[in-house]
Amino acid sequence: MSALKDQLNAAVKDAMRAKDKARLGTLRMATAAIKQVEVDERIELDDARVLALLDKQIKQRKDAARQYRDANRADLAEVEEAEIAVLQEFLPSPLTEAEIDALIDNAIAQTGAAGMQDMGKVMGELKPRLQGRADIGAVSGKVKARLG
Repeated sequence: MSALKDQLNAAVKDAMRAKDKARLGTLRMATAAIKQVEVDERIELDDARVLALLDKQIKQRKDAARQYRDANRADLAEVEEAEIAVLQEFLPSPLTEAEIDALIDNAIAQTGAAGMQDMGKVMGELKPRLQGRADIGAVSGKVKARLG
């Protein structure tokens, strides 16, 4: 069992003991999503896959919060933002811009990327290192600028 899944399960128990319904609901949704993937694919998820799943859930909630704000529903947007805060507790610390730039330079050097046709190779190298620690879309834009 992955350490991240253990942390999530322990947090569910803590939230139950504290009778924190909002936190408990968010954590249960996260563990249900993990369990769903494990059942569908008949595998035990490792930390990298759990991290990717949490990252995906955070992105979905950010999109929902933005849509709620656009629709003048601040109350619903705040619920989504509270869920984001709970999920972010389980992500590793975010990378600084300098660290991201260094990783991009390293990936370009390792893959021998010469132009835009090598974008997939560079992103394939970067994605596991950045998962949960940086916005992949923003990093993709930086890589595109460097290769273009």
